[in-house]
Amino acid sequence: METTTLNTHTHSLSKKQKWTIASTSSGFALENMDVLFLSFAMSSMIADLHLSGGAAGLIGSITNLGMLFGGILFGLIGDRFGRVKTFSYTIFIFAFATAMMAVANNITLIYLLRFLAGIGAGGEYGVGIAIIAESFHRNQIGKMTSIAAIGGQIGAILAAIAAALIIPRFGWHGLFLLGLLPVILTYFVRRHLTETDAFVQAKQTEQTSTAKAVFTYMFSSPKVAYQSLGLMVMTTVQIAGYFGLMNWLPIIVQKQLGLNVSGSSLWMIATILGMSLGMLTFGSILDFFGPRRAFGIFLLASAAMVFTITLAHSTLSLLLIGAVVGFFSNGMFGGYGAVISRLYPTEIRSTANNIIVNVGRAIGGFSSVAIGVLMDHYSLTVVMAFLSLLYLISFTTMLTLPGLRQLSQTTK
Repeated sequence: METTTLNTHTHSLSKKQKWTIASTSSGFALENMDVLFLSFAMSSMIADLHLSGGAAGLIGSITNLGMLFGGILFGLIGDRFGRVKTFSYTIFIFAFATAMMAVANNITLIYLLRFLAGIGAGGEYGVGIAIIAESFHRNQIGKMTSIAAIGGQIGAILAAIAAALIIPRFGWHGLFLLGLLPVILTYFVRRHLTETDAFVQAKQTEQTSTAKAVFTYMFSSPKVAYQSLGLMVMTTVQIAGYFGLMNWLPIIVQKQLGLNVSGSSLWMIATILGMSLGMLTFGSILDFFGPRRAFGIFLLASAAMVFTITLAHSTLSLLLIGAVVGFFSNGMFGGYGAVISRLYPTEIRSTANNIIVNVGRAIGGFSSVAIGVLMDHYSLTVVMAFLSLLYLISFTTMLTLPGLRQLSQTTK
């Protein structure tokens, strides 16, 4: 169940480890860039295709459902046939599905292409995390998965820059053509990455099918099932907080506090910098002190920090608060991959990561709808109390998971 040890007692990385973290980080960056093209192109698509609010909102939901389906499918494929090949296949799928949006002129085709893009994007995550977990010592996994997660934030910045440069000149169709860029990455992945020793050894001693192993290690008893479902609750809160804050916070502040920062590049940069610093900090705390302390600190801080948004009375204070909230609320994201990879064995590591995280995406993505309803009927304080309650639910769930207690006890 433990990962292979490469340079266990040194801080230097081997050439293979460097290619592993570079490839996975780049893959997550390009995947998030492709996914976020939709956010920046949405207003243009609505105007061009005369979409209703409901039809437009369904595009994102269908993408999340595709992620869940792709996560399960490619998790199983990655655990059965190999991580590296599967990782490159998922990149191809979301790249070509995104690029095909350049010729999409009806909502039915858009739904189909976004579902396919979601399949590729959802499949990539767990396979990439499994490669990292099997390439580094267990006390490095938290930091390394967090570094890979920062790649996703870089992808968000790239999407914003590309949208600002391309949409005014070539329209939203032209933006999606950039979706082909990740295909270049697959060349380097297949050229420089090989299957990990842990995966090869697991295949040699495998005595049961991957699907049966998933059931055995994730749902075979009430105790095991509770751990898996508890982690799903935590990832659901993680995604709910992220989408809830990032989609609505600028609008909330503009509406409630009269600060005109909606759509500001400064807002996005400050928040992403806070998130990235939070990820690095969380990964180091997790590796050194264990997951219970790391998640405990960040979940309680997130529950408290969301209320500081009500204290913003200037653009500068809002940017600082956005960075702090981002630091805690999204700093945890890379830690889930590290924890899941240590709780579940090599045989199902890709599948476990994909199922748990993509269930969180599919359910947590609806937080934007819930917050929108709350905004229509209640005050900003009630909206923040809703988010705070979610983090407290995650904190309480975390304390009840015996697997996290055991990991914390074995941390150096």
